[in-house]
Amino acid sequence: MVRTFLVRGLLVGLLAGLIAGGFAFAFGEPRVDAAIALEEAAAQAEVPEPPAAEEAGHNHGEEAEVSRPAQKAGLFLATGLYGLAVGGVFALVFAGLRGRVGPRSDGLLALAAAGTAFVAVILVPFVKYPANPPAVGDPETINSRTVLYLVMILVGLAATAIAVATARRVTADPWARWVAAVIGFLIPVGAAWALLPTVDEVADGFPGTLLWEFRLASIGTQLIFWAAFGLLFGWMSERAVRRTSDVPLSAAAPS
Repeated sequence: MVRTFLVRGLLVGLLAGLIAGGFAFAFGEPRVDAAIALEEAAAQAEVPEPPAAEEAGHNHGEEAEVSRPAQKAGLFLATGLYGLAVGGVFALVFAGLRGRVGPRSDGLLALAAAGTAFVAVILVPFVKYPANPPAVGDPETINSRTVLYLVMILVGLAATAIAVATARRVTADPWARWVAAVIGFLIPVGAAWALLPTVDEVADGFPGTLLWEFRLASIGTQLIFWAAFGLLFGWMSERAVRRTSDVPLSAAAPS
């Protein structure tokens, strides 16, 4: 059974990754191009043109950088690999949760698990440390920013575990259980949002509209991925359950 879920998770993850890649290509890449153009224009304005004698000895741009067409083609490879990795992990977690936590229906459990993963792993760190386009952010702080982002992911996962444990302790009506779960989730998340340092490295003069559109495209890509993943995984799981439960009458009749 676990093997079946794992194969299903890998397949659905790949499909959802490609769907999310299409969204990112259509809505995210134009903003990346615009941010790169701003970055290059700022660099040309700050750095004087080198003399002709030195230009031949310092021309490393073509060798050091991957072309934008190659990056755009690699976007689908990246989202596909991301989907495979996420799909495998999700399938193992789903197999562990099935029949123990959450809805009894496989379709509803898949949607609930995908939605919870989106909130805990994507939305919680994004609210505190949103994605930035090229030309935004100090390269010297990338390690510290990465650590802070990973800390927020761990906080989101821990808050989810606390919410589930809190809800299971409440024996009252379902509404009280939901309220307890939400409170148990928001307390550690809110504390982390308040206590962890803020990172604000947006340069003065960077277009606010471009920054906002890039961040919307970034979180939108993740939303598309998790929505597609949850729907496809749930649909395939429900289809498999119906297929195994539909026993032909001839098989049930005595021979």
